[in-house]
Amino acid sequence: MNSRQLTIGLFGFGVVGEGLYKVLEQTPSLRATIKKVCIKNPGKKRNAPATLFTTDRDELLNDPGINVIVEVINESGPAFEIVSTALKNGKAVVSASKKMIAEHLPEILEMQKIYNQPFLCESAACASIPVIRNLEEYYDNDLLHSIRAIVNGSTNFILTRMFEDKLDFKQAVMLAQQLGFAEADPSLDVEGWDAVNKWTFLLTHAYGIVEKTEHIVFNGIQNINLSDAVVAREKNYEIKLVAQAKKLNNGKVAAFVLPQFVLHEDPLAFVKNEFNGVVIESSFADKQFFYGKGAGSFPTASAVLSDISALRYGYRYEYKKLYYHTPPVLTNDFYVRAYLSFDDWKNIPRDKFEWIEEWHAGDRKYLSGVLHFEHLKNDSWWKENQVSLILMPDAIIEDIEIRKLKKKSLELAGILD
Repeated sequence: MNSRQLTIGLFGFGVVGEGLYKVLEQTPSLRATIKKVCIKNPGKKRNAPATLFTTDRDELLNDPGINVIVEVINESGPAFEIVSTALKNGKAVVSASKKMIAEHLPEILEMQKIYNQPFLCESAACASIPVIRNLEEYYDNDLLHSIRAIVNGSTNFILTRMFEDKLDFKQAVMLAQQLGFAEADPSLDVEGWDAVNKWTFLLTHAYGIVEKTEHIVFNGIQNINLSDAVVAREKNYEIKLVAQAKKLNNGKVAAFVLPQFVLHEDPLAFVKNEFNGVVIESSFADKQFFYGKGAGSFPTASAVLSDISALRYGYRYEYKKLYYHTPPVLTNDFYVRAYLSFDDWKNIPRDKFEWIEEWHAGDRKYLSGVLHFEHLKNDSWWKENQVSLILMPDAIIEDIEIRKLKKKSLELAGILD
């Protein structure tokens, strides 16, 4: 099968856009060229011929000679307008805008069907790690047990430095900003928004689930305390911001993005600094571990390039788990084992816990116990008043396991024979 020539209209010439331009210059064998780049600020000096640039997006979107639109801009609203117009105008689209995809996923799915054009977004998930393509091509819905991932390089860098250099949260954030791993306003990363945006559409590729971001329980690392890192070290754990989805025994899927203690032998414990990692577990392949850079010019550009390369052969996402299966339902009906650290007992509603396994009363108090996930979904006490919630390893407990554990604890207490 012959590959077709791709003529690209590029939106955005920041870190990723310029990285892509340089990579394409070095790989003429790809038969892909950038015809025009749309930018916001025409006065800025750029390392490319001035004739390449325009501020008029219609020059790209209405040019019949351009057959691929690559969109790597930050603003969600304009990005969606670009993607919509491109698909309507019969152009294939490659996008790196995770917030835009998360906010407009149902519309993007519908437009791909109506206008019969591909929309590829590998770079929006884990930069250099080809996780979407793997989920699409290799894992059937019924065989995929779970997927756990570190999908945000900034938070992983901050946690690594807190853990290894004993920095407090603010110091670690400042270091991440100085090295270019965190934005001037790091809230999108540290509060978990970036990770949950990615998780929204990764759930679609993993399980066929199409769900709004606000229906997924998430938190970031903003309340993680240096004392939490001390406790983790004592217990031989690492702390990571883990995005997780697991198919339960009832066929429904538990999914969330929360800080978690990770065992040293867990593959995610090896993911340090700005790197990302994904562990996929299925019925017959057991565990597979993907590891790579989750941010930066060339890692992200390499994923954009991979999508462009795939378009030469007419590749598109088939969304088999959405269109050819009955997708499972997202559920909050399960239990989790969690650790919480806090300054004042009054901020912890102990009646919400099924039972408490451990508690410690020092300056910074902590406890670990089991609670129903609905309490995290419906309440906000665990995000407020400097309360830090970190899930324990193997945090998810299903209803049948809870009944067994309760029976066992009653037997140990001598209440049952």
